[in-house]
Amino acid sequence: MSGDAVFSLPATDFSTKVPVEHLDYDFIEKCKDVKYLEKILRILRSGEEGIYPHLIKFCEGHLEKLNPKSRALRKETPVATEASFSKVEWNQIMDDFRTWAEETKKSETLLKQEPVFDLLKEKLPPVRSSNSFVPLNEKSFPKQRTNPSKRVLPRDYQEWDKFNVEEECNKVDGVLKNDPPAILNTGHPNIKRTVDASLLSQQEKFLLANREKDKGNEAFRANDYEEAVAYYSRSLSILPTVSAYNNRAQAEINLQHWHNAMRDCRQVLELEPRNEKALLRRATVHNHMGNFQMASEDLRMVLREEPNNAAAIKLLSKIERKLSDCLPEQQSKGKKILIEEFEEQEEQRACTVQPSQPVGGEESSAAPAEGGDMGNAQKKPHSRGDGGPHSESSNSHHGHWRGKGGASDKHKVTEESKVANGSSKRGSTASVQGDKRSGTKGATGGGKAEESVNLDAPCGALPPHLSRLKNEGNLLFKNGQFADALEKYSQAIQGYTDSGIDSPEDLCILYSNRAACYLKDGNSQDCIQDCTRALELQPFSLKPLLRRAMAYESLERYKKAYVDYKTVLQIDISVQAAHDSVNRITRLLIEQDGPEWREKLPDIPMVPLSAQQHRREEPPSEEVLRARAEKATRDAERRAEIRFSAFKQEGNDFVKKGQYQEALGKYTECLKLKPKECAIYTNRALCYLKLERFMEAKKDCDTALELEPGNKKAFYRRALANKGLKDYLACSSDLQEVLQLDPNVQEAEKELEEVTVLLRQSLANTTQDKPRKTVPITEVDSDEDMTDVPASESSCTGDNIILKPSSAYEFGQSLNAACCCGDTAAGAELLASTEPQLLPQYLSNQLDGHTISFIMKALDFHLLGKNPNLVYRHLHHLHTADRFSVVLMLLEKDERRYMTQLFEHLSAVESTEFTKGDVQNLANKYI
Repeated sequence: MSGDAVFSLPATDFSTKVPVEHLDYDFIEKCKDVKYLEKILRILRSGEEGIYPHLIKFCEGHLEKLNPKSRALRKETPVATEASFSKVEWNQIMDDFRTWAEETKKSETLLKQEPVFDLLKEKLPPVRSSNSFVPLNEKSFPKQRTNPSKRVLPRDYQEWDKFNVEEECNKVDGVLKNDPPAILNTGHPNIKRTVDASLLSQQEKFLLANREKDKGNEAFRANDYEEAVAYYSRSLSILPTVSAYNNRAQAEINLQHWHNAMRDCRQVLELEPRNEKALLRRATVHNHMGNFQMASEDLRMVLREEPNNAAAIKLLSKIERKLSDCLPEQQSKGKKILIEEFEEQEEQRACTVQPSQPVGGEESSAAPAEGGDMGNAQKKPHSRGDGGPHSESSNSHHGHWRGKGGASDKHKVTEESKVANGSSKRGSTASVQGDKRSGTKGATGGGKAEESVNLDAPCGALPPHLSRLKNEGNLLFKNGQFADALEKYSQAIQGYTDSGIDSPEDLCILYSNRAACYLKDGNSQDCIQDCTRALELQPFSLKPLLRRAMAYESLERYKKAYVDYKTVLQIDISVQAAHDSVNRITRLLIEQDGPEWREKLPDIPMVPLSAQQHRREEPPSEEVLRARAEKATRDAERRAEIRFSAFKQEGNDFVKKGQYQEALGKYTECLKLKPKECAIYTNRALCYLKLERFMEAKKDCDTALELEPGNKKAFYRRALANKGLKDYLACSSDLQEVLQLDPNVQEAEKELEEVTVLLRQSLANTTQDKPRKTVPITEVDSDEDMTDVPASESSCTGDNIILKPSSAYEFGQSLNAACCCGDTAAGAELLASTEPQLLPQYLSNQLDGHTISFIMKALDFHLLGKNPNLVYRHLHHLHTADRFSVVLMLLEKDERRYMTQLFEHLSAVESTEFTKGDVQNLANKYI
């Protein structure tokens, strides 16, 4: 059965086995039935009738023409094995598998370690807004044993007369009393507030932190602020964010945990200094803590950013009313005090120093220096001695309280000089001598000290009789006669009131000294009153605060004592007695009030900078100045390094995006910070090259080579800059330097080849241009000599041009001869006898602008009219020659004009081999 018969009988059944006659080239070629061809292809591939590789390939090709998407043409790719990959690829695959297995084991171990179902095992968490739940292992009612087979027998009416109702009710009550009580859940489940995210990636941390924050938001919306704080804390332990800190601060505000809320607000403002939510919430905290001025400042900052913030406007109006109400009280006290509570982490020290340090009444010039203490007479363990106020017997003070005048105690310069002289601005020789003698551990001998006493020494603005009373009191106190000293101080205070003088500073010292006497006699209540009066006259005076704190402590009023001690530390952080007392009282308050003890404290006043004595530093020494200068230099270098790295990274990113002008500015900023960074000069040179600013690029490369003479990038980019400036000799020299430093730089090799050609062409053009620019010096005697030149030229054309060259050398010689003679007709004959596909090979070694121009003229003037198809084929192959694109850029205007003219003439020719569109596409590669 022939193939024609098959096609003429479309109803033929091909479902049976394929005949052997159909496994033939002719039948397969004439068959148009795709399904039958697929069946034939399956038979051939199966090898049932033999193996015919060529016939199978022929059948596949014919089937592909009829139906390229046929299923029979799909070839199954064999399963990849180790032999299918190179050694490097297989090692990479195995490394990936091992890394995956290790990460899977680690994650599985971590999941096993996390007690996910511990809460479910112990007890379920309470349903939100529910006050109680029943344990899983118990039921709400006791299990009653019922026997469905037993039926309750009816009772006789006579039995109801004997039924005791009270007894049955008691039985029922007894059953109910035996029921297990419901467990009241007054608190929250123990939610762990930290999450170990050390093994998570940054993206995983971000997702997990957002998930925990969403849980906190849900709890916040349900008014469960404790749980919200726990989840916000978990989110912050994974990844600290501004929103989580802000949300936790709001939850803490709702719980009235002012210190925690303040800490979160400060964390937000460190991350984002002008965050409006943090400022508004910090203002709320300041308002509740009584710091109205600071709250007002925060609210004004919010309103500067968002003038229409209703919450800020409302809160600011309330605070301004409170400030206006507090203003008369502050004016009556003579000085404005800004109150702020500070939350501080107390350092628990194991210290053997007793809490009360030697702090006593102010010294006068009439009092000798002794090693006593104006402490509490009832609390002897808290004191260190019985002598005067300026003792340095305690090592805790030694080296800390130093004045400018060489005094060993800092308070002698500030406070105690007031006691001696009545004013902190005036001093006396006696008081200075007393200070110097106070450095000894024991008390100074009484007889020798009394010889230098001057009881009539002036004390500030006090009259002479009051000054004498004060000096006598100081002397009695130094000698341990506290009751007599108390009487002298009381007489001085009464005399001050009667005299009507106005010297609050002197009156403050008198009250403070009398308070020290009360403290020594154990009269803590009167000591507190006198210290309070002294502080009203001179707010933030150190010694009255310290003595009042000791009195409060002796009365076991630890909260007020803690506040005064903290205020003392704000004034002078070097008071060791205050540190020790704070640590001791902290432990007592924790035992008394639990973890929330800070919230039960009174407000701690904020001491202004003018009253902070540890801020008044002495003029620094040369070593300190040198150390500060070195530190400032290091900090400046560190900041410059950070800015430098940021500018450099931004410049590199701009280069990757192709934004060279922006990158140029970043690299310039880098050089302002580090003007001797070689890599920045080479990077900026690259930007100049991309912007075709070759002179600036060359300057940067020269600077880079001055800093680093062997820099390959600097040589290479300077070579490109010289090439752009058409200084091919310098470009070639730089490229040779690059290859000498690293022979494997392929880009330098290619550039060197191109530059070598350009250098030769430039030298050739220079030699050709010189005769044109100079005046001919050859003298011609007759006309016969002039006619000899063209004759010789014509003779060279006929002798040297080989019209049918057999090699690239013969073609090159013939083409050079035709070019030299300017014989375009001979050049056209040479091109007509050369195969177009061989033309790029023949021109590979001698392609230049003059040769291309000559070929264009020959094709246009002589060959286009005879054989335009041959001209098209020559042009189609000519642009594939080596270095054609480089030579094309160096063509002069006239040479380009010849090329344009040739394509215009060629596009006007009608041909079956090419169209006008083909000519246009080909012209785009030339012009």
